[in-house]
Amino acid sequence: MDALSLKTLNAARRERRAVMRITDLDGGDDRVVGDDEAVAGVLGEAVAAAFRSGRSTTVEADGRRFFLNVHLPPPRLVVIGAVHISQALAPMAAIAGFDLRVVDPRTAFASPERFPGVDLVAEWPQEALAAWPLDAFTALAALTHDPKIDDPALAAALSAQCFYVGALGSRKTHARRVERLTAAGFGEAEIGRIHAPIGLAIGAASPAEIAVAVLAEIIAALRSRGLEARRGAAA
Repeated sequence: MDALSLKTLNAARRERRAVMRITDLDGGDDRVVGDDEAVAGVLGEAVAAAFRSGRSTTVEADGRRFFLNVHLPPPRLVVIGAVHISQALAPMAAIAGFDLRVVDPRTAFASPERFPGVDLVAEWPQEALAAWPLDAFTALAALTHDPKIDDPALAAALSAQCFYVGALGSRKTHARRVERLTAAGFGEAEIGRIHAPIGLAIGAASPAEIAVAVLAEIIAALRSRGLEARRGAAA
């Protein structure tokens, strides 16, 4: 690897950006591309798929063999609300490989006894997220049902282009949430990125089942990043 490629990879790691080193196995040339850079043809399709899966692989394109070495930031999950769903979601998310943080200013809920071994922050989201900034490889799940706590976190997640934004609540509750976010200056397309009611529609009833539905929806969003935009461009 040349010095420039190494410098680019190290910078991307520090800045939590997704990059890939593409090596021509027949010619020996290589280059580093970001997930926002266009790569044409069959190779481009393979590059896009590798970015979504996060798996390095060897592909053939245009009569040549390429090794795609993927470097993705570790995915993060910020859970707003130290509630029963969060208690079930935290260990599941850790097993799935997410760096997890639970945020809730209500100290009666955000206690180490209820969340042993979890990165728990008993602060308002505005304060907690300033110390752990959101980004495109962060998912945010707002679970408190309290607009004073959920709304600032949702606004921050939309502004940061988080790959997943979800909020607990009925459709009626979400309609009121949409009104508040609209008044705060967010557009229809931005608000439309919020998954609400949160979680895949699997008929979940208990807190643990809802946690499964939420995590499944988050993983689906992580592994389909940018797919809708690419389909729209192809159409």
